[in-house]
Amino acid sequence: MNRKMFFATPVYAAEAAEKGAEHSRALFSLFGLEVSSVVTTMWGLMLLITLLAYFATRRMEKVPESRLQNFMEFALESILGLLSQVMGKEKLAKRYFPLLASFFILILASNYSGLLPGAGHIPGLQAPTSTLSVTAGFALIVFVSTHYYGIKTKGIKYFKHFIEPLPFLLPLNIIEEFVKPLSLSLRLYGNIFGEEMVVASLFALVPLFLPLPMMILGVLFGLIQAFVFTMLAALYIATATAEHH
Repeated sequence: MNRKMFFATPVYAAEAAEKGAEHSRALFSLFGLEVSSVVTTMWGLMLLITLLAYFATRRMEKVPESRLQNFMEFALESILGLLSQVMGKEKLAKRYFPLLASFFILILASNYSGLLPGAGHIPGLQAPTSTLSVTAGFALIVFVSTHYYGIKTKGIKYFKHFIEPLPFLLPLNIIEEFVKPLSLSLRLYGNIFGEEMVVASLFALVPLFLPLPMMILGVLFGLIQAFVFTMLAALYIATATAEHH
């Protein structure tokens, strides 16, 4: 890398970050609430997922002939199989499947929306998971759900694990519970936002072919990040609802 390119790269990255910040601002207001590109993209993804679910299930058959139904069944069975391995029991995985599968599908779609041409630069199109507020929202739902299901399953005995194995570990155990959603949100946000910035910088340097390898890797990274988030959420819920700690 020559000197000019070396010093230009941070400049391009800064410009890309600035452009991304511009398009994360409000596009318009709705009932007094500001609507940004992240929100409009999320609305689009929710609509797309709803339509896919509708068309996949409107004429369900025991022996499906529809390719869409076949694909959706395969995808959902694969997710259930992975959740069963993480949570230890298929019965437990099925109980929390609606929540966890929704996380996986929505996060995966959000990650992949960042690979669309112009994502993060065209007003109205920005990967929701490239914004900390969205990933923090996902993590907060996991945090609340974990303790809700733990209390629902064990009652008051659920709080016993905060003083195990020794009572003086109570402060550390409480801190650990708050670190979990923090790490979930920062991991997902950091990876997706960083990937967008790298691709934007490469586009600025060589607009034609150089960014393609990163975009191909982005397909894999987007899947991995959705998988990691969902599996960790499943692990937290399984641990909270386990009979013994």
